[in-house]
Amino acid sequence: MEAKLESAKKEVLAEIVKLAQKREMKGNKGGWKDFLRSYDKKFGVSLSDPSKRSIDVLLAFLKTFTPDDLKFFDKVFQCHSNRDAVEKLQKSNPESESIEQRLVRLTFEHPQYPTDYSFPSHEKDWLVTRRSKKPKHIQSKAMVAIDCEMVLCQDGTEALVRICAVDRNLEVRLNEFVNPNKPIADYRTEITGITAGDLDGVSCSLADVQTSMKKLLSHGTILIGHSLHNDLRALKIDHAKVIDTSYVFKYQDQPSNRRPSLSNLCKSVLGFELRKTGSPHNCLDDACTAMKLVLAKVEGGVDNIIPLVREEVQETETAKLLVHRIPAAVHSQELHKVIPGDFTVEVKANKKGQADKYTAFVNFKNQHEANEAFDNLEGNQEKDTGGRPQKLISFHLDSGISGSFYVRKMEVNNYSKDTELAPKKRSFEDEEAVEGSKKPRIEDQSTELKEAGAGCNQCETQSKEIERLKKELSHRDEEISNLNKLIVNLVRKQGL
Repeated sequence: MEAKLESAKKEVLAEIVKLAQKREMKGNKGGWKDFLRSYDKKFGVSLSDPSKRSIDVLLAFLKTFTPDDLKFFDKVFQCHSNRDAVEKLQKSNPESESIEQRLVRLTFEHPQYPTDYSFPSHEKDWLVTRRSKKPKHIQSKAMVAIDCEMVLCQDGTEALVRICAVDRNLEVRLNEFVNPNKPIADYRTEITGITAGDLDGVSCSLADVQTSMKKLLSHGTILIGHSLHNDLRALKIDHAKVIDTSYVFKYQDQPSNRRPSLSNLCKSVLGFELRKTGSPHNCLDDACTAMKLVLAKVEGGVDNIIPLVREEVQETETAKLLVHRIPAAVHSQELHKVIPGDFTVEVKANKKGQADKYTAFVNFKNQHEANEAFDNLEGNQEKDTGGRPQKLISFHLDSGISGSFYVRKMEVNNYSKDTELAPKKRSFEDEEAVEGSKKPRIEDQSTELKEAGAGCNQCETQSKEIERLKKELSHRDEEISNLNKLIVNLVRKQGL
């Protein structure tokens, strides 16, 4: 057991040294290689891989740094320690595990967790919540649910503009508008419900919100949210005990990578409509709904499978085509240069974390015209996760912009026995939940690949080039995935 502990400690220390190298950090004996030259006359830099060095050497290097640098290292260690404590709690006594704790464990074990919850929490302005060692705090069943709204800023980043938090009694613990203190490019009012006027005179900052959240989470409180990682990134908070409602609820007879939307969960589990179609989000309502969903799990059992809510497609909806993953540089009116037919464009506001792409509906007079336009588009036809036909369309505009996007029908054609359980319609929000949860398609992972396919006439040469790029990107994606797994595995190791 002791050997295992030492191995885990060394692995974490080695990763910290690598991080110091990456950041080009230097102690009073210089960087890592400078330190090795003076500390180890025998091997010097010939053995510079930190993972091959002893714990004593790694610690000696870290001790050469200033107190401010050591605070940075301590913050990284705290991330490791927090998650390690949560994981050990789940394994120490599983028979006495509360339902709340089991939901935390299920969130940890979800296959998407390593990617979604790998935060750069060692960076400046991030808050890493401290883990209390008191048994009553470690085993606490206290819960707080949050929801945040973000806007797109002129520098291309997203910023927090509102946060709501409620406890398990649905009492409001936090309800604040937040001033991002930088110019805003898009308030996304259709989604957020927030306008410029809402922020007039607002002085609350991100740091103020972090202070409030630190108090709420200081006694082993479990944090709840739907796709909570988006909110935590906006808040710049790394908290170990979380329940993500998009992870812990499962649809019956649906692919495991399909994560339900908050609206559909509200209808399926709680039995009421969260919001009318087309209405903006209500931050407080969403936080309350996330809490109610977890309480429903606590009362009804963790393993319950929810029935799929099936809705009929209205006739007006079938006269549309959904165009998604449109590069932000492409103006919506330029869709007329790519998609044939007479139509109007209805742009959907970006959802959280999607500043570089947007989605739009192209509205035709009737379903026949919509189908005709889809059939005349050049591109390989396939099916989305709900069984709807869609095509990947490549383009090259007169402005010089090249790229691609997807065009999808609004209904499933030619139901077969295997697709009977597929929904006839999902809400727009649910469609985005699917796209965000599954591993991105290779074609979506690189602008270079899209440009390579721009204006493609299915010629053999370009097809071979695309296949080459696919393999190259697949290899790159695998490397990134392995790195993410390494980080999360380290996070779950023994803390110092």
